[in-house]
Formats: sequence, C-alpha cells, structure tokens
Amino acid sequence: MKHKTAIFLIIGIVILAVMLYFVGIDEVIDALKIANFSYILLAVFVQILTYYLLALRWNIINKIAGIKISIKNVLPMVLVGLSINNITPSGRGGGEPVRAFILSKYTKKPYEETFATVITDRALDMFPFLILSIISVVSIILYFDLSYLVLTIIIISVVGVTVASGLLIYMSINEKFGEKITGWIIKLINKFYKKDPETVEKKVIKAISGFQKTMRRMINDKKILYQALPLSFLIWVCEILRVYIVFLAFGANVSPILIGQVFIVASLIGMVPLLPGGLGAVDGVMILFYSSAGISSSISAAATVIERLISFWMTTIIGFVILPYYGGSVLDKINFSSLNEEETEKEIIEEMDQEKKL
Repeated sequence: MKHKTAIFLIIGIVILAVMLYFVGIDEVIDALKIANFSYILLAVFVQILTYYLLALRWNIINKIAGIKISIKNVLPMVLVGLSINNITPSGRGGGEPVRAFILSKYTKKPYEETFATVITDRALDMFPFLILSIISVVSIILYFDLSYLVLTIIIISVVGVTVASGLLIYMSINEKFGEKITGWIIKLINKFYKKDPETVEKKVIKAISGFQKTMRRMINDKKILYQALPLSFLIWVCEILRVYIVFLAFGANVSPILIGQVFIVASLIGMVPLLPGGLGAVDGVMILFYSSAGISSSISAAATVIERLISFWMTTIIGFVILPYYGGSVLDKINFSSLNEEETEKEIIEEMDQEKKL
C-alpha cells in the first residue's frame, strides 16, 4: 500500500473517530449491545448477493464483447476492483483499470477491449444511480436544512458524474469527438513520455479505436437493455435494502425511502476524490442526515458503523486477501494511489508489449 493511501485512510478513520466522540462513544456502544445479530447476518448475506449480481452484470457485458469467462472467475476480479476503489481517493474509480488489467491478463484479450467492458459496466451502474440521485437530491433539499457547502458538494457530484458518463458514451458513438479526445490524450502522454513518442501515439490511437469499437458493439446489443440494465436497478435496491436491514437490527422505525435518499446522497459525496472510498465523509453524512430525520444520534452512529463494516471494510479485506492470487504485477504496473492516468496508460501499454513478446 502506498504512503499516500495509508495517510488518507488514517485521516478518514480519525474523522470517523472524532464524529463518534461527539455523538458519544458510550451511547454508541450501548446501541451496539442491543443490535439483533440475525438482522446483521441478513445484511451480510445481502452484501454477498450484491457481489454476485455485480459479477453477473459484468459477465453479461463480457460475453457481448466476445470475452468468454465464467462467473466464478469474474467474481474475484470484481472484489479486487471494489477493494481498490475503497482505498483510492479517485472518485471511487481506482479499481476499474485494475480489474480491466486483470481480465486482460486472464483472458489474453487486448486491454482496450476489457477496459471497454469495465466502462460499460460503470455506465450501466451510473444510469439508475443518476435517476435515483436526482430524485433524492430534490427530496433532500426540500425536507432538510442543508448548509451551502453540503449543497454545493452534492450538486457538483451529480453534475460531475453525469458529465463523465455522458462524455464516455458520446465518445464511443461519435468518431469525430473520439478523435478530439484521442488527440488530447496523446498531448498529455507526450508531456510525460518523451521516449519514442510516435510509437506511443500509434498504440494509443489503436487502443482508443479498439475501445470505441467494443463500446459501440455493446451499446447496440439488446442484451444490455434487457439483461444488464435491470440488474443495475436490482443492485441499487440491494444496496439500499442492506442499509435498511441494519437499521432494523437496532429496532429503528425508519422509512426505506428515507434510507434510500440518504444512502444515495452519501454515495454521491463519497465519489468526490477526497478520501479513500469516501471514508469519514460518507459516514458523517449518513449520521448527520439520519439524526436530522429523527433517529437518535447513538442509533444513527451505531447503524452507520455496522453498515460501513459490511460494505466498506468487509469488501476491502476480502479483495486484498484475493489480490495476491493475481500476482504483484497488478499493483506494480497500475499505480492506483496516483491520479496520474497518463503514466498508468504508459505502463499498461508496456506490459502488453512485454506479454506479446513472450
């Protein structure tokens, strides 16, 4: 683990500890003592079901792209990607190039094709999320007294996610726009990679062209609309259901709609590239909103701690237990603690060249 990531994790944990201190650690511990363990186990089961649904959706996309792999092999890759998302302060996107890289090595398919399946997977995840986000943000604004800072962060998050998703899809279906993006990427790479720039330029053009081709093929396939997209909505239902079950474990009488609204808004703030997986920020927002909705601060804090143990820490630990199976080159070649995407692209290209020579 890189030093920056460790520092960010420590900062996030400190933020959470401070919030728990102000809520009252003794009260939180008392609330934890009354938790119904059966409900907590049920929440864990729902989280495991979510892992499976995520793997199933990505596998549907892989098959459409002509990448043959079983779901039992896809599932560990999903878990690794989720765990790296949780420790990278990059808008919860640090694990995407990693799982594309692992899939490329495992199936011997070009990286641009596997990366296209990952981007499609994220886009399908974003579509229901954006719909739920808009509804939740409007509702939260109407029923909660938000500070200008929180409101600004929420709006920027919605706009940012919408623009990023739209650009990727538009780049895939509009060749001229894709060429402009390609030129912009090449200019950035040339600033960081002075050795044989013409060769790098050809490889980047080939990679982006393959990416666009794969994306267009998947966008035009009806299986995306009829199979993968409904799974995306189901996955978000499971995410919200998990949180709701955790609150039931503490005997909290709370509306599932309120749970969904707060969870979506907290997820939005977690996408802001400040802390790994939104650690600290997400927890704080959830405690704040649940307490504002009439749930006691101790119950809100205890439920949030349990929920994050399941969704954040359990996922992170499982992913990093699996990670060594794929070899050290995954972390050596993809510097997931850095936001230097140009350098990452260069390293991926070099890795692909080395494999072709073998």
